[in-house]
Amino acid sequence: MILSPKLNRHRHLSALSVLIFQLWEEVSNAKMVIQLMQKHSMSLIRSSLKVVALNGIRCLSSSTDEVIFQTKNKIGIVTLNRPKALNALNLSMIRKIHPLLKEWENEMSMVIIKGSGDKAFCAGGDVRAVTEAGKKGESLTKDFFREEYMLNSLIGTYHIPYVAFIHGITMGGGVGLSVHGQYRVATEKTLFAMPETAIGLFPDVGGSYFLPRMGGKLGLYLALTGHRLKGIDVLRAGVATHYVDSSRLQDLEKDLVQSKNPESEVPQILRKYTNEHDKGQPFSLQPHVEKINKYFSATSVEGIFQALEKDSSEWSQQTLKTLQKMSPTSMKVTLKQLEEGSTKNLQECLAMEYRLTQRFCADHDFYEGVRAVLVDKDNSPKWKPNKLEDVSSSKVSSFFENLPEKEELML
Repeated sequence: MILSPKLNRHRHLSALSVLIFQLWEEVSNAKMVIQLMQKHSMSLIRSSLKVVALNGIRCLSSSTDEVIFQTKNKIGIVTLNRPKALNALNLSMIRKIHPLLKEWENEMSMVIIKGSGDKAFCAGGDVRAVTEAGKKGESLTKDFFREEYMLNSLIGTYHIPYVAFIHGITMGGGVGLSVHGQYRVATEKTLFAMPETAIGLFPDVGGSYFLPRMGGKLGLYLALTGHRLKGIDVLRAGVATHYVDSSRLQDLEKDLVQSKNPESEVPQILRKYTNEHDKGQPFSLQPHVEKINKYFSATSVEGIFQALEKDSSEWSQQTLKTLQKMSPTSMKVTLKQLEEGSTKNLQECLAMEYRLTQRFCADHDFYEGVRAVLVDKDNSPKWKPNKLEDVSSSKVSSFFENLPEKEELML
C-alpha cells in the first residue's frame, strides 16, 4: 500500500474534523487516530482504511478489500480476501501487505496470515496478468516479481512470530507467503504444490532455497513433477511445521490471539494442537522415497528420465508420464536452479530467481504454458523446444546470467 503522507489541511479542514470525530467514537486509542492522520491521504482513509472496533479487534480495512488487516492485543492478522479467485496474489495485494508487515514487525508481537473462505489459503500469483502485461511490454513483468520477492525476503527474516494458516490450496505465491515464515499450520484440507514447470516457468518465491533443504531429493521431485501433497503429508514433508483439524482453526486462532507472550507461548500452543490432531499417519510418498532419492540424483534431466524408463513399476511409469508433459526448458532450468540454491541463502536465491523470471518473460514457454493451462485450458501446450535434447546447456546457463546492474534485485 503506497500512501501519500501529505494533507492539504486548509482545504480539508472540515472533512478532517468530521473524520477525527468519527474515528474518536469508534477507536478508543487516540494515538492511532493521530498516526493515521499523519500517514495517510484523506481519500485513501475514506475509501480503504476505515478503522472500526469490533469485539476488541481493530479492522484497518473493509470486508470488501482484497486484503483485510486487523489488530488485537498487539497481534496483527492478515486475511487474503479474494475467495472467488482462490485468494490469488496480485501486485495490489503485495503493495498493501509489504509496508504494513514492516510496520508491524516493530509494533506488534506476532502476525497471523490466513485466507478467506474454505477453499484456499492462496492458490498462487496472478501469472495470467503478468503474461498479458508481458505481451504488451508493460512493467508488471518486472514489478510483480520484484515486489513479491521483496515480500518473501521480509517474511524470511521476520523478527517476531509469523504464523501462516495454510488451510486449503497453497501453491506458488501462496507458498512464498508462508513457507519462509517461522510457523506454518496445515489442515486436512491443505493442498500444496509447486506446479510451475507445467506452465513453462520454474518453482520460484524462494523455491531454490526451501526445496533443496527438504531432505534427500524430495524437493527436486516436487519441483519437476508438480506433485501435490495433501493434508498430513504437508507436515510430513516439512512444508508445514504444525497440523490441526480445520474444525479447530478458529479455536487455535483465539488461543494465539490471547497469548500474553507469543515468543514463548506460540510454540507451546501449536505443539498442543498438533499433538491432538496428528494421529501418526504415514507419509504417502514413503514407499517411493528410496526411488525418488536414487532416480532424482541423476546429474541431468535426461538421466532422471532414463532411470525412470528402466523401472517398469507403476509409480515410475506414472512419474515419467507426468514429466513428459512439462516444459523441457523449465525442467532443465529447475534442476540447475535447485543445485545453485542449495548453497545460497534466501536473499541470494531470490535475486537469482528474479533473473530467471526476466528470462522466462522474454521466452516462449511461459506464455504458452499459461495459455494452455489457465486461459484456453486445453492443457496441450506446444513447447519450444519440445524435446529435452534440444534445450542446450548454453541456453540454460543464459537464464542465470546477471542482469544489468540497475535491473538486479537488491535485498
